[in-house]
Amino acid sequence: MFEQSLKNIDNILRADNAGGALDYIEQTSWILFLKYLDDLEKTKKTEAALAGKKYNNILEPQYRWESWACPKTSAGKLDHHKTLDGDDLRDFVNLKLFPYLKKFRVSAENSDTVEYKIGEIFSELKNKIQSGYALRNILDIVDSLHFRTEEEKHEWSHLYESKIRGMGNAGQDGGQYYTPRPLISTIVKIVNPKIGDTIYDGACGSAGFLVEAFNYLTANREKLSSKEWDILQKKTLYGKEKISLPYIIGIMNMILHGVETPNIKRTNTLTENLADIQEKDRYDIVLANPPFGGKERKEVQQNFPIKTGETAFLFLQHFIKILKAGGKAGIVIKNTFLSITDNASVSLRKLLLENCNLHTVLDLPGGVFAGAGVKTVVLFFEKGAPTKKVWFYQLNLARNLGKGQPLNEADLAEFVELQKTKADSENSWSIDVKNVDQNTFDLSVKNPNKNDEVVLRESKEILEEMRKLDGENGEILDNIKKLL
Repeated sequence: MFEQSLKNIDNILRADNAGGALDYIEQTSWILFLKYLDDLEKTKKTEAALAGKKYNNILEPQYRWESWACPKTSAGKLDHHKTLDGDDLRDFVNLKLFPYLKKFRVSAENSDTVEYKIGEIFSELKNKIQSGYALRNILDIVDSLHFRTEEEKHEWSHLYESKIRGMGNAGQDGGQYYTPRPLISTIVKIVNPKIGDTIYDGACGSAGFLVEAFNYLTANREKLSSKEWDILQKKTLYGKEKISLPYIIGIMNMILHGVETPNIKRTNTLTENLADIQEKDRYDIVLANPPFGGKERKEVQQNFPIKTGETAFLFLQHFIKILKAGGKAGIVIKNTFLSITDNASVSLRKLLLENCNLHTVLDLPGGVFAGAGVKTVVLFFEKGAPTKKVWFYQLNLARNLGKGQPLNEADLAEFVELQKTKADSENSWSIDVKNVDQNTFDLSVKNPNKNDEVVLRESKEILEEMRKLDGENGEILDNIKKLL
C-alpha cells in the first residue's frame, strides 16, 4: 500500500509540473515529515498519559495536521466543512504554515531538539506544488499512512531508501544522494563501531553511512538498555551537508530509520579552518564518501595546510584532523589518489602514512557508482601511529557492474573474511611502507598475484570461427537478394 501511495503522489506532482524527479522526493518529504511529526506527538501524548504525565504539543493547535491538513468529524471521516482546498490551502501553506515552522530555528532551546530540526528543514524548503487541489489530493493520500508501529517505520524506511537509490542513478551527481548500501554495510562492518563511539560524516548527503551505522548498532535492539538507546539517539551520529536537497532527505532518511532528532547540520564543512579544530570537536569514527571531482575556491583552500582545489582531498585532510587519537575511518575516494604525482597529492599521502595506520585499501571496479564514471578505493585507517604495512584487496567480479547489475553483499564477502587476518590470496596482498618510494609515496594498486597473461587460441580454432562467420554472412546476403 505504501509503495502504491508513493507512486500516486509522484503522478500528482508530475501532472502539477512540480519540477523533476528530485523535486518529487523533496516535496513528498516535507509532507511526510509533518505527518510523521503528528504521529510522533500522538505517541508521546499516549505514553505521557500512561505514565500519569502531561504532554505539551510542539505545534500550536491551528498548525497541527489534524487542524489544517485533514480535519476529521467525530466519526473519523474527513470534515469537508473545515477542510482547506484550492487557493485557500496553497495560501495557508505558503503564507502561514511555512513561516510559522521556520521560526522554530530561532526559538528552539538547542540544535539537538525536534523543534530545531523543524525550523531548519522549513528554512531550506519552499512549497513547489502550484495547485491547491493537487496538494489536497496528496494530503489525503498521506493521511492514510502511518508511522506509529515499528513495522510501519521499517516498511517506510525501505521505500524511502529505494527512492534515494533512484536519485543516485539519475545523473552525474548521483553519488551525493546514494552510495551503494552493500558497500556502506561492508565499510561499517570493517570499522566495527561500538555503542559509546561518536560517528561522523562531514559530507553526509542522504545520510546513508549514519543510517547504516545506526542499523549496525541496533541489530540487537532488544538487548540495549534505556541508557544505551538514549546515547544512540542523541550522542552518537553526527553529520554535515552543504546542499539543501540531500540535507533534507538525509534528515528524513534518519527519522524513518528510527533516529528521532538527527544531528545533521546544514553547512559547508570545508569553510571550517583546520587550525580551529579542538579536542572537544573530534570524533571516534569517520565514515564518508566525499564528493568526487569538486573544485573549491582559493579562500576555502586557505583553511588547509595542503592547498588543493580537489574537494575530496580537502575532505580527507579534514577527516584526519577531526579524528581522535586511536580513532578509526572508512573513506571512499577516487583511486587516482593513490598514485597521482602533483605536490598536493604526494603531500597528502605522506600525511596519511605518517599520522595514521592505513591498514587496508579496498580497490573497487568501475560501475560501483552508477552515473559517476570513476573508479574508487576505500581507505581504512586508524589515527595515531604511522603506517608500516598496507593490505590491499582488489575486487574482481565476473560481471560488469551497472544499474541493472549493482554491487551486492555477496560480492564483498571474501573481502570481509580475508580482511580479518589480512591474508594473501589471488585478490589480496600486502606491501611494506619502507619499500614505497619515499619521494612520491606511490600506493598504486598493482596486484602481484594476478595473472595478466592472455591465453591465445589455436590457429585452427580461429580459422573455423572465420569459416562459420562467412557462412552466416552468405545466408544474410541470400535473404536480402530474395527480398529485393
